[in-house]
Amino acid sequence: MKKYIGIDLGGTNLRAALVDVESGRVLFQKRTPTLAREGPDAVMGRMAELIEDVIQEADLEKADVGGVGIGAPGVLDMEKGVTIFLVNLPGTWPNVPLSATIERLTGLQTWLINDVRAITYGEFRFGAGSGVDTVAVFAVGTGIGGGLVVDGRLTLGIGGSAGELGHITIDFNGPRCGCGNNGCLEAFASGPAIAAMGMKAVAQGRTTSLGPLCEYDLNRITPELIARAAEEGDEVAKEIYELAGFYIGIAAGSVCAAVGPRRIIIGGGVSQAGDLLLEPIRRTLKERVVVMPIDKVDVVLSELGDNAGVIGSACWAALQAGEK
Repeated sequence: MKKYIGIDLGGTNLRAALVDVESGRVLFQKRTPTLAREGPDAVMGRMAELIEDVIQEADLEKADVGGVGIGAPGVLDMEKGVTIFLVNLPGTWPNVPLSATIERLTGLQTWLINDVRAITYGEFRFGAGSGVDTVAVFAVGTGIGGGLVVDGRLTLGIGGSAGELGHITIDFNGPRCGCGNNGCLEAFASGPAIAAMGMKAVAQGRTTSLGPLCEYDLNRITPELIARAAEEGDEVAKEIYELAGFYIGIAAGSVCAAVGPRRIIIGGGVSQAGDLLLEPIRRTLKERVVVMPIDKVDVVLSELGDNAGVIGSACWAALQAGEK
């Protein structure tokens, strides 16, 4: 079977990985700065050069590569291979023919997929979701991305927009989310929302080690620092993660009622808090979900780390090419 290349189009870096889609193994990878401020044409040219470099440095011929999958952060027209709105790139890339451009520059068939849907597919095939047929992924970082695999198939919906689990409404009177809605999960439990809870606790003068840990510079409060304080026994920090986990559990409960996942996978940078986040999610699900057998749903951490997206993008390209 041919190898496939998975691309992660990030706001800071471009990453290309040569993937064995039968085993999920990353055979070779390379990254380069995105330099997104230079505009789509420059970025796509850089991406094509990166693809060529990976093939050459992996000592392969282009004929050995079956195609390219690109994980992009935003709204896509997957059928046309066009970007509609990319959230982390200057200019937002409206109507940019990304697939066609990379095909023209490299001679390789290219397919697009949302970056967190790529993570979801990677985890389903070779990570924390392997062995089950229905999974839900919450990627908790600067925002909260998501993805669903139902009965063994990645759920895409209209234009690949299905699976935005971070935009489930958990409080219709809640704060405005970056998407424009009120009360989305992302507004309550993303990395910035967790950090904001820590800043508020220090500003209110609560008894907590967060102030000394950040030397009373509120801009230095991060989810990682709050997790560190919680692990050292700080009650305020533990309370913050309890609350974040509760909010994610509320959204996950809705997903359980809707699609009955056998596994809920928590990924993204904030997931490094581990059980500080997982335990309140699990408790909330047990307390709140009564219409399906919640004791059969596992809540676990992602397993593939930073490689989930490139593995998922490559596997998605292989699937579109008719391989697997």
